[in-house]
Amino acid sequence: MVSGKLTRRIRVVLVMALLTVVIVTSGVHHRVVATDDAYDTLKVFSEVLTLVRQNYVEPTNSRELIFGAIRGMLESLDPHSSFMPPELYKEMQVETQGSFGGLGIEITVRERYLTVVAPIEGTPADRAGIVAGDRIIRIDNAPTKDMTLVDAVRKLRGPKGTPVTITILREEQDPFDVTVTRDIIEVHSVRTSDLGEGIGYVRLISFQERTSRDLQEELKALREKGMRGLVLDLRNNPGGLLTQAVQIADLFLEKGKLIVYTEGRAKSQNLSFVDQHDNPQDFPMVVLVNKGSASASEIVAGALQDHQRAVVVGTQTFGKGTVQTVIPLNDGSGLRLTTAKYFTPNKRAIDGAGLTPDIVVEPPKPPTTTKNQGPTKDRRQETIGEQEGDPSRPLGRSAPDPKNDPQLGRAVEVLKAILIYERTPGGKVASG
Repeated sequence: MVSGKLTRRIRVVLVMALLTVVIVTSGVHHRVVATDDAYDTLKVFSEVLTLVRQNYVEPTNSRELIFGAIRGMLESLDPHSSFMPPELYKEMQVETQGSFGGLGIEITVRERYLTVVAPIEGTPADRAGIVAGDRIIRIDNAPTKDMTLVDAVRKLRGPKGTPVTITILREEQDPFDVTVTRDIIEVHSVRTSDLGEGIGYVRLISFQERTSRDLQEELKALREKGMRGLVLDLRNNPGGLLTQAVQIADLFLEKGKLIVYTEGRAKSQNLSFVDQHDNPQDFPMVVLVNKGSASASEIVAGALQDHQRAVVVGTQTFGKGTVQTVIPLNDGSGLRLTTAKYFTPNKRAIDGAGLTPDIVVEPPKPPTTTKNQGPTKDRRQETIGEQEGDPSRPLGRSAPDPKNDPQLGRAVEVLKAILIYERTPGGKVASG
Protein backbone atom coordinates (compact mmCIF):
# COMPACT_ATOMS: atom_id res chain seq x y z
CA MET A 1 0.00 0.00 0.00
CA VAL A 2 2.76 2.39 0.94
CA SER A 3 4.65 1.44 -2.24
CA GLY A 4 1.57 2.25 -4.36
CA LYS A 5 1.17 5.68 -2.74
CA LEU A 6 4.83 6.40 -3.26
CA THR A 7 4.59 5.43 -6.93
CA ARG A 8 1.57 7.70 -7.47
CA ARG A 9 3.41 10.53 -5.69
CA ILE A 10 6.41 10.10 -7.99
CA ARG A 11 4.09 10.25 -11.01
CA VAL A 12 2.43 13.44 -9.81
CA VAL A 13 5.77 15.12 -9.10
CA LEU A 14 7.17 14.14 -12.50
CA VAL A 15 4.12 15.32 -14.41
CA MET A 16 4.08 18.65 -12.56
CA ALA A 17 7.80 19.09 -13.14
CA LEU A 18 7.43 18.43 -16.85
CA LEU A 19 4.31 20.56 -17.31
CA THR A 20 6.12 23.80 -16.62
CA VAL A 21 9.56 24.38 -18.09
CA VAL A 22 11.54 27.42 -17.02
CA ILE A 23 14.15 28.63 -19.46
CA VAL A 24 16.70 31.07 -18.11
CA THR A 25 18.40 33.39 -20.56
CA SER A 26 20.01 36.71 -19.75
CA GLY A 27 18.48 36.58 -16.28
CA VAL A 28 14.88 36.47 -17.59
CA HIS A 29 12.54 33.56 -16.80
CA HIS A 30 10.19 32.54 -19.62
CA ARG A 31 7.38 30.22 -18.49
CA VAL A 32 6.20 27.72 -21.09
CA VAL A 33 3.01 25.84 -20.14
CA ALA A 34 2.16 22.53 -21.78
CA THR A 35 -1.06 22.17 -23.79
CA ASP A 36 -3.73 19.55 -23.03
CA ASP A 37 -2.26 17.21 -25.69
CA ALA A 38 1.17 17.59 -24.16
CA TYR A 39 -0.31 16.85 -20.71
CA ASP A 40 -1.70 13.51 -21.92
CA THR A 41 1.62 12.61 -23.57
CA LEU A 42 3.58 13.57 -20.46
CA LYS A 43 1.40 11.21 -18.44
CA VAL A 44 2.50 8.41 -20.78
CA PHE A 45 6.13 9.49 -20.34
CA SER A 46 5.72 9.42 -16.55
CA GLU A 47 4.15 5.97 -16.74
CA VAL A 48 6.97 4.59 -18.89
CA LEU A 49 9.60 6.11 -16.61
CA THR A 50 8.01 4.51 -13.57
CA LEU A 51 7.73 1.11 -15.27
CA VAL A 52 11.38 1.25 -16.35
CA ARG A 53 12.54 2.16 -12.86
CA GLN A 54 10.49 -0.63 -11.27
CA ASN A 55 10.86 -3.44 -13.80
CA TYR A 56 13.98 -3.02 -15.93
CA VAL A 57 16.36 -5.95 -15.50
CA GLU A 58 19.12 -3.77 -14.04
CA PRO A 59 19.01 -0.76 -11.67
CA THR A 60 18.52 2.57 -13.46
CA ASN A 61 19.37 6.20 -12.75
CA SER A 62 16.40 8.58 -13.07
CA ARG A 63 18.64 11.51 -14.05
CA GLU A 64 20.24 9.55 -16.86
CA LEU A 65 16.87 8.29 -18.09
CA ILE A 66 15.38 11.79 -18.23
CA PHE A 67 18.50 13.28 -19.84
CA GLY A 68 18.38 10.48 -22.43
CA ALA A 69 14.74 11.28 -23.18
CA ILE A 70 15.59 14.97 -23.64
CA ARG A 71 18.45 14.09 -26.00
CA GLY A 72 16.13 11.88 -28.04
CA MET A 73 13.55 14.67 -28.25
CA LEU A 74 16.10 17.14 -29.62
CA GLU A 75 17.64 14.63 -32.02
CA SER A 76 14.20 14.22 -33.59
CA LEU A 77 14.22 17.93 -34.53
CA ASP A 78 17.39 18.51 -36.57
CA PRO A 79 21.12 17.71 -36.40
CA HIS A 80 22.03 21.07 -34.88
CA SER A 81 19.76 21.04 -31.82
CA SER A 82 21.24 19.26 -28.81
CA PHE A 83 21.12 18.91 -25.04
CA MET A 84 24.27 19.44 -22.97
CA PRO A 85 24.35 18.06 -19.41
CA PRO A 86 26.04 20.37 -16.86
CA GLU A 87 29.52 18.89 -17.31
CA LEU A 88 29.37 19.12 -21.12
CA TYR A 89 27.86 22.63 -21.08
CA LYS A 90 30.65 23.81 -18.78
CA GLU A 91 33.22 22.22 -21.09
CA MET A 92 31.70 24.02 -24.10
CA GLN A 93 31.89 27.38 -22.32
CA VAL A 94 35.57 26.86 -21.55
CA GLU A 95 36.33 25.87 -25.15
CA THR A 96 34.64 28.91 -26.64
CA GLN A 97 36.75 31.19 -24.46
CA GLY A 98 40.12 29.85 -25.61
CA SER A 99 41.96 27.54 -27.96
CA PHE A 100 41.53 23.78 -27.91
CA GLY A 101 43.05 20.65 -29.36
CA GLY A 102 41.24 19.32 -32.40
CA LEU A 103 41.40 18.43 -36.10
CA GLY A 104 40.12 21.63 -37.67
CA ILE A 105 36.92 20.48 -39.39
CA GLU A 106 33.34 21.65 -39.38
CA ILE A 107 30.93 18.70 -39.27
CA THR A 108 27.20 18.17 -39.48
CA VAL A 109 24.78 15.24 -39.79
CA ARG A 110 23.30 14.35 -43.16
CA GLU A 111 21.21 11.24 -43.75
CA ARG A 112 22.19 10.04 -40.24
CA TYR A 113 25.92 10.18 -41.04
CA LEU A 114 28.57 12.58 -39.80
CA THR A 115 29.51 14.70 -42.80
CA VAL A 116 32.41 17.10 -43.26
CA VAL A 117 31.19 20.60 -44.13
CA ALA A 118 34.77 21.72 -44.75
CA PRO A 119 38.25 21.38 -43.32
CA ILE A 120 39.74 24.64 -42.09
CA GLU A 121 42.75 25.53 -44.20
CA GLY A 122 46.11 24.94 -42.57
CA THR A 123 44.77 22.60 -39.85
CA PRO A 124 45.59 18.90 -39.25
CA ALA A 125 42.44 17.71 -41.07
CA ASP A 126 43.28 19.84 -44.09
CA ARG A 127 46.87 18.59 -44.20
CA ALA A 128 45.63 14.99 -43.90
CA GLY A 129 43.58 15.37 -47.08
CA ILE A 130 40.05 15.51 -45.61
CA VAL A 131 37.69 17.22 -48.07
CA ALA A 132 34.19 18.69 -47.96
CA GLY A 133 31.50 16.04 -48.30
CA ASP A 134 33.54 13.24 -46.72
CA ARG A 135 31.47 11.02 -44.44
CA ILE A 136 33.07 9.99 -41.15
CA ILE A 137 31.76 6.48 -40.56
CA ARG A 138 33.99 5.55 -37.61
CA ILE A 139 36.03 7.41 -34.98
CA ASP A 140 38.70 5.19 -33.40
CA ASN A 141 36.69 2.18 -34.67
CA ALA A 142 33.46 3.39 -33.00
CA PRO A 143 30.59 3.56 -35.56
CA THR A 144 29.20 7.06 -36.00
CA LYS A 145 25.84 6.28 -37.58
CA ASP A 146 23.19 8.07 -35.48
CA MET A 147 25.95 9.58 -33.29
CA THR A 148 25.04 13.09 -32.15
CA LEU A 149 27.15 16.08 -33.13
CA VAL A 150 27.93 16.74 -29.48
CA ASP A 151 29.27 13.21 -28.96
CA ALA A 152 31.24 13.35 -32.21
CA VAL A 153 32.90 16.64 -31.29
CA ARG A 154 33.87 15.25 -27.89
CA LYS A 155 35.53 12.26 -29.55
CA LEU A 156 37.36 14.34 -32.14
CA ARG A 157 38.71 16.92 -29.72
CA GLY A 158 41.50 16.15 -27.29
CA PRO A 159 44.93 17.21 -26.06
CA LYS A 160 47.43 18.56 -28.55
CA GLY A 161 49.71 15.86 -29.96
CA THR A 162 47.30 12.95 -29.48
CA PRO A 163 46.19 10.91 -32.51
CA VAL A 164 42.69 9.99 -33.60
CA THR A 165 41.84 7.61 -36.43
CA ILE A 166 38.78 8.36 -38.52
CA THR A 167 37.32 6.16 -41.25
CA ILE A 168 36.28 8.13 -44.31
CA LEU A 169 33.66 7.24 -46.92
CA ARG A 170 34.19 9.34 -50.04
CA GLU A 171 32.09 9.33 -53.21
CA GLU A 172 32.83 6.41 -55.53
CA GLN A 173 35.64 5.13 -53.30
CA ASP A 174 36.11 2.40 -50.72
CA PRO A 175 36.27 3.43 -47.03
CA PHE A 176 39.76 4.29 -45.82
CA ASP A 177 41.37 5.20 -42.49
CA VAL A 178 43.14 8.47 -41.80
CA THR A 179 45.08 9.03 -38.58
CA VAL A 180 45.24 12.71 -37.65
CA THR A 181 47.29 14.23 -34.84
CA ARG A 182 45.35 16.83 -32.87
CA ASP A 183 46.74 20.35 -32.63
CA ILE A 184 45.72 23.71 -31.20
CA ILE A 185 43.34 25.25 -33.73
CA GLU A 186 44.28 28.89 -34.22
CA VAL A 187 43.40 30.15 -37.68
CA HIS A 188 44.44 33.36 -39.46
CA SER A 189 41.29 33.99 -41.41
CA VAL A 190 42.44 36.37 -44.20
CA ARG A 191 44.97 35.55 -46.90
CA THR A 192 45.75 37.78 -49.90
CA SER A 193 47.72 37.74 -53.13
CA ASP A 194 48.27 39.90 -56.21
CA LEU A 195 47.35 37.92 -59.33
CA GLY A 196 48.67 40.60 -61.68
CA GLU A 197 46.95 42.75 -64.33
CA GLY A 198 45.13 44.66 -61.61
CA ILE A 199 43.42 41.60 -60.13
CA GLY A 200 43.61 41.01 -56.38
CA TYR A 201 42.86 37.81 -54.53
CA VAL A 202 41.47 37.43 -51.00
CA ARG A 203 40.75 34.11 -49.37
CA LEU A 204 38.63 34.02 -46.21
CA ILE A 205 39.31 30.88 -44.19
CA SER A 206 36.55 31.48 -41.62
CA PHE A 207 34.58 34.31 -40.04
CA GLN A 208 36.25 35.25 -36.76
CA GLU A 209 36.22 38.32 -34.55
CA ARG A 210 38.96 40.14 -36.47
CA THR A 211 38.09 39.00 -40.00
CA SER A 212 36.36 42.17 -41.22
CA ARG A 213 39.04 44.46 -39.77
CA ASP A 214 41.84 42.36 -41.27
CA LEU A 215 40.02 42.28 -44.61
CA GLN A 216 39.73 46.08 -44.72
CA GLU A 217 43.46 46.43 -44.13
CA GLU A 218 44.29 43.91 -46.85
CA LEU A 219 41.93 45.56 -49.36
CA LYS A 220 43.57 48.91 -48.71
CA ALA A 221 47.00 47.40 -49.37
CA LEU A 222 45.81 45.76 -52.59
CA ARG A 223 44.28 48.99 -53.86
CA GLU A 224 47.53 50.79 -53.20
CA LYS A 225 49.18 48.21 -55.48
CA GLY A 226 46.75 49.07 -58.28
CA MET A 227 43.98 46.52 -57.78
CA ARG A 228 41.02 47.11 -60.15
CA GLY A 229 39.14 43.84 -59.63
CA LEU A 230 38.85 41.28 -56.80
CA VAL A 231 38.45 37.52 -56.47
CA LEU A 232 36.89 36.75 -53.07
CA ASP A 233 37.52 33.08 -52.35
CA LEU A 234 35.02 31.50 -49.92
CA ARG A 235 35.67 27.89 -50.92
CA ASN A 236 35.85 25.45 -47.99
CA ASN A 237 34.92 28.26 -45.60
CA PRO A 238 32.54 26.62 -43.10
CA GLY A 239 31.32 29.94 -41.70
CA GLY A 240 31.60 31.48 -38.26
CA LEU A 241 30.20 34.64 -36.72
CA LEU A 242 27.05 36.14 -38.25
CA THR A 243 28.20 39.63 -37.24
CA GLN A 244 31.35 39.20 -39.34
CA ALA A 245 29.38 38.00 -42.37
CA VAL A 246 27.21 41.11 -42.15
CA GLN A 247 30.21 43.43 -41.73
CA ILE A 248 32.02 41.89 -44.69
CA ALA A 249 29.01 42.12 -47.01
CA ASP A 250 28.62 45.68 -45.71
CA LEU A 251 32.00 46.58 -47.25
CA PHE A 252 30.79 45.91 -50.78
CA LEU A 253 27.10 46.90 -50.85
CA GLU A 254 25.44 50.30 -50.97
CA LYS A 255 24.06 51.74 -47.76
CA GLY A 256 20.52 50.57 -47.00
CA LYS A 257 20.76 47.29 -48.94
CA LEU A 258 19.42 44.20 -47.18
CA ILE A 259 22.16 41.66 -46.46
CA VAL A 260 20.29 38.79 -44.79
CA TYR A 261 17.24 38.22 -42.65
CA THR A 262 16.12 35.50 -40.27
CA GLU A 263 12.68 34.06 -39.57
CA GLY A 264 11.62 31.97 -36.60
CA ARG A 265 8.48 31.15 -34.64
CA ALA A 266 9.32 33.70 -31.96
CA LYS A 267 9.05 37.34 -33.07
CA SER A 268 12.40 38.03 -31.42
CA GLN A 269 14.02 35.77 -34.05
CA ASN A 270 12.70 37.79 -37.00
CA LEU A 271 15.66 40.03 -37.72
CA SER A 272 16.91 41.99 -40.74
CA PHE A 273 20.52 43.05 -41.29
CA VAL A 274 20.98 46.09 -43.52
CA ASP A 275 24.13 47.65 -44.98
CA GLN A 276 25.38 50.62 -42.93
CA HIS A 277 28.56 51.47 -44.87
CA ASP A 278 28.71 54.91 -46.49
CA ASN A 279 31.57 54.29 -48.96
CA PRO A 280 31.41 50.75 -50.32
CA GLN A 281 34.27 49.22 -52.31
CA ASP A 282 33.36 49.78 -55.97
CA PHE A 283 35.64 47.45 -57.95
CA PRO A 284 34.29 44.45 -59.95
CA MET A 285 34.14 41.20 -57.99
CA VAL A 286 33.95 37.46 -58.48
CA VAL A 287 33.11 35.20 -55.52
CA LEU A 288 34.35 31.61 -55.50
CA VAL A 289 32.24 28.97 -53.70
CA ASN A 290 32.02 25.19 -53.47
CA LYS A 291 30.26 22.50 -51.44
CA GLY A 292 32.45 23.42 -48.46
CA SER A 293 31.11 27.00 -48.41
CA ALA A 294 28.54 27.13 -45.61
CA SER A 295 26.64 29.36 -43.21
CA ALA A 296 28.31 32.80 -43.05
CA SER A 297 29.96 32.15 -46.43
CA GLU A 298 26.56 31.56 -47.99
CA ILE A 299 25.21 34.73 -46.40
CA VAL A 300 27.95 36.86 -47.99
CA ALA A 301 27.80 35.12 -51.37
CA GLY A 302 23.99 35.23 -51.41
CA ALA A 303 23.82 38.95 -50.62
CA LEU A 304 26.39 39.87 -53.28
CA GLN A 305 24.68 37.63 -55.82
CA ASP A 306 21.14 38.88 -55.14
CA HIS A 307 22.22 42.54 -55.44
CA GLN A 308 24.23 41.71 -58.59
CA ARG A 309 27.31 43.08 -56.90
CA ALA A 310 29.46 40.06 -57.79
CA VAL A 311 29.52 37.10 -60.16
CA VAL A 312 29.49 33.82 -58.23
CA VAL A 313 31.65 31.03 -59.70
CA GLY A 314 32.17 27.43 -58.56
CA THR A 315 29.80 24.69 -57.43
CA GLN A 316 26.66 24.42 -55.30
CA THR A 317 27.25 25.48 -51.70
CA PHE A 318 26.63 23.33 -48.63
CA GLY A 319 23.24 24.68 -47.51
CA LYS A 320 23.68 25.38 -43.81
CA GLY A 321 21.28 28.22 -43.07
CA THR A 322 19.91 27.92 -39.54
CA VAL A 323 20.42 29.92 -36.36
CA GLN A 324 21.27 28.08 -33.13
CA THR A 325 20.65 29.73 -29.75
CA VAL A 326 22.44 28.38 -26.68
CA ILE A 327 20.17 28.61 -23.62
CA PRO A 328 21.40 27.92 -20.06
CA LEU A 329 19.02 25.82 -17.93
CA ASN A 330 18.35 25.88 -14.18
CA ASP A 331 20.44 22.84 -13.26
CA GLY A 332 23.55 24.00 -15.14
CA SER A 333 22.66 22.15 -18.33
CA GLY A 334 22.53 23.86 -21.70
CA LEU A 335 20.14 23.71 -24.63
CA ARG A 336 21.40 24.35 -28.16
CA LEU A 337 18.23 24.96 -30.13
CA THR A 338 17.60 25.89 -33.76
CA THR A 339 15.46 29.01 -33.49
CA ALA A 340 15.44 30.56 -36.98
CA LYS A 341 16.46 30.19 -40.63
CA TYR A 342 18.51 32.49 -42.86
CA PHE A 343 17.14 33.98 -46.07
CA THR A 344 18.95 35.96 -48.76
CA PRO A 345 17.68 39.42 -49.81
CA ASN A 346 15.66 37.78 -52.62
CA LYS A 347 13.93 35.51 -50.09
CA ARG A 348 15.93 32.42 -50.97
CA ALA A 349 16.16 29.87 -48.17
CA ILE A 350 19.76 28.75 -47.67
CA ASP A 351 19.23 25.74 -45.42
CA GLY A 352 19.18 22.42 -47.22
CA ALA A 353 19.37 24.07 -50.64
CA GLY A 354 22.56 26.09 -50.77
CA LEU A 355 23.37 28.63 -53.46
CA THR A 356 23.72 27.95 -57.18
CA PRO A 357 26.67 29.79 -58.78
CA ASP A 358 26.13 32.07 -61.78
CA ILE A 359 28.86 30.11 -63.54
CA VAL A 360 29.33 26.44 -62.60
CA VAL A 361 32.93 25.21 -62.75
CA GLU A 362 33.80 21.79 -61.35
CA PRO A 363 37.04 21.39 -59.36
CA PRO A 364 39.68 18.71 -60.01
CA LYS A 365 38.80 15.41 -58.33
CA PRO A 366 40.62 14.63 -55.04
CA PRO A 367 43.25 11.84 -54.98
CA THR A 368 41.82 8.34 -55.39
CA THR A 369 42.09 5.81 -52.60
CA THR A 370 42.18 2.07 -52.17
CA LYS A 371 40.28 0.01 -49.61
CA ASN A 372 41.28 0.75 -46.00
CA GLN A 373 43.85 3.29 -47.13
CA GLY A 374 43.97 7.02 -47.51
CA PRO A 375 45.65 8.77 -50.43
CA THR A 376 48.88 7.02 -51.35
CA LYS A 377 51.92 8.16 -49.42
CA ASP A 378 53.63 9.64 -52.46
CA ARG A 379 50.53 11.55 -53.57
CA ARG A 380 49.87 12.83 -50.04
CA GLN A 381 53.44 14.08 -49.74
CA GLU A 382 53.14 15.70 -53.16
CA THR A 383 49.87 17.41 -52.19
CA ILE A 384 51.23 18.67 -48.89
CA GLY A 385 54.35 19.90 -50.66
CA GLU A 386 52.22 21.92 -53.04
CA GLN A 387 50.29 23.41 -50.13
CA GLU A 388 53.17 24.22 -47.82
CA GLY A 389 54.92 26.79 -50.01
CA ASP A 390 56.89 29.56 -48.33
CA PRO A 391 56.55 29.11 -44.52
CA SER A 392 56.70 32.89 -44.08
CA ARG A 393 53.37 33.27 -45.89
CA PRO A 394 50.08 33.22 -43.92
CA LEU A 395 49.12 29.60 -43.18
CA GLY A 396 52.31 28.47 -44.87
CA ARG A 397 50.52 28.20 -48.25
CA SER A 398 51.86 28.85 -51.73
CA ALA A 399 50.39 31.63 -53.86
CA PRO A 400 47.16 30.81 -55.74
CA ASP A 401 47.76 29.79 -59.36
CA PRO A 402 44.91 30.23 -61.89
CA LYS A 403 46.71 27.83 -64.26
CA ASN A 404 46.35 24.92 -61.84
CA ASP A 405 42.98 25.92 -60.39
CA PRO A 406 40.15 25.82 -62.99
CA GLN A 407 37.67 27.66 -60.76
CA LEU A 408 40.13 30.46 -60.00
CA GLY A 409 41.14 30.51 -63.67
CA ARG A 410 37.53 31.09 -64.73
CA ALA A 411 37.13 33.81 -62.09
CA VAL A 412 40.15 35.66 -63.47
CA GLU A 413 38.76 35.35 -67.02
CA VAL A 414 35.43 36.82 -65.92
CA LEU A 415 37.13 39.74 -64.17
CA LYS A 416 39.32 40.48 -67.18
CA ALA A 417 36.22 40.55 -69.40
CA ILE A 418 34.45 42.94 -67.03
CA LEU A 419 37.48 45.24 -66.89
CA ILE A 420 37.72 45.30 -70.70
CA TYR A 421 34.01 46.08 -70.91
CA GLU A 422 34.37 48.97 -68.49
CA ARG A 423 37.22 50.48 -70.52
CA THR A 424 35.21 50.37 -73.74
CA PRO A 425 33.61 53.75 -74.69
CA GLY A 426 29.87 53.62 -74.10
CA GLY A 427 30.23 50.40 -72.15
CA LYS A 428 30.39 48.27 -75.32
CA VAL A 429 32.55 45.20 -75.51
CA ALA A 430 35.51 45.75 -77.82
CA SER A 431 35.69 43.55 -80.91
CA GLY A 432 38.55 42.34 -83.06
